[in-house]
Amino acid sequence: MNKLLNNRFIALLKLARIENLVMTALTLYMLRYFVLQKILLSHSLSLVLNDRFFGVLVLSTVFIAAAGYIINDYFDVKTDLINHPDTVVLDKVIKRRSAIILHLTFTITGVALGILCSLKAGYLRLAIFHFISAILLWFYSTHFKKQLLVGNVVVSLLSASVIFIPLVYEIGLMQRTNPDFSPVHSRAILICVKVTLIFSVFAFLSSMAREIIKDMEDFKGDKETGGHTLPIYWGMAAAKLTAFFLLLIIVILLLFVAYNTFKVIHDPTNIQILYILLALVLPLLILLFLLVKAKESIQYKRASLFLKLIMLSGLCYSIIYYYF
Repeated sequence: MNKLLNNRFIALLKLARIENLVMTALTLYMLRYFVLQKILLSHSLSLVLNDRFFGVLVLSTVFIAAAGYIINDYFDVKTDLINHPDTVVLDKVIKRRSAIILHLTFTITGVALGILCSLKAGYLRLAIFHFISAILLWFYSTHFKKQLLVGNVVVSLLSASVIFIPLVYEIGLMQRTNPDFSPVHSRAILICVKVTLIFSVFAFLSSMAREIIKDMEDFKGDKETGGHTLPIYWGMAAAKLTAFFLLLIIVILLLFVAYNTFKVIHDPTNIQILYILLALVLPLLILLFLLVKAKESIQYKRASLFLKLIMLSGLCYSIIYYYF
């Protein structure tokens, strides 16, 4: 085991997937302050959610996500001991009982904060999202993960739905404070929904492709512990082909976005177009090549990490969108 993981605090950060939690928080903040804010400002509108309120909303999402990662590792110890024996911390550094307590604490805290945010926004029904997310993450770990495509779809849908949180709460509060907001500012809302949907589709497809690649990486452990993932059920070749076409669809959609941006700006050297082509499309084409060549678990792991970096680049496009 990595010596760093012998430290209980480091082990806890690893168990909760701190890098993914940071990514989740960045997603919410960047979409709100770089994407939504720009669209609203271009229509003489401004963000209405209090910054502290939004911070609590982000914390709610992060706590629920952390609880999901912890319970996933709890039920996946046997598989992880086969696939990643050097990075398993449960039963070695952190006791299973402690993991369950952490999961329950984070889940209750996250859902409670979500209820608080929905009450503050004036729409208690929004708390359903936080509650359902926690429930789905539990069932993902206990039932869905090792079922054919079900776990992949659940995780991808949750990743895509997170993208809509800033929009739903922001527009919801605007509508509550001003009942005429929707009909008067329908164009601004439409553009917000359209741009958010683009990010959401990118998140869904890339998450789906990454989940399948991770299933190929974990083929040995999943098979020995009774999993029915795509590589096990249909074979590695079919799984690789599915991931390939998902990534290819992303490339095509990004080229479509670049083309539509060009139709508006009429400048092929525009920074938005260049960013899409060089920071997203080109790396995805490289990833497609790496995926075709991959045969060993370590190669699929590298492909998965590379895709995560591409997803981060996709999120950073929000900064380009705001300033250019």
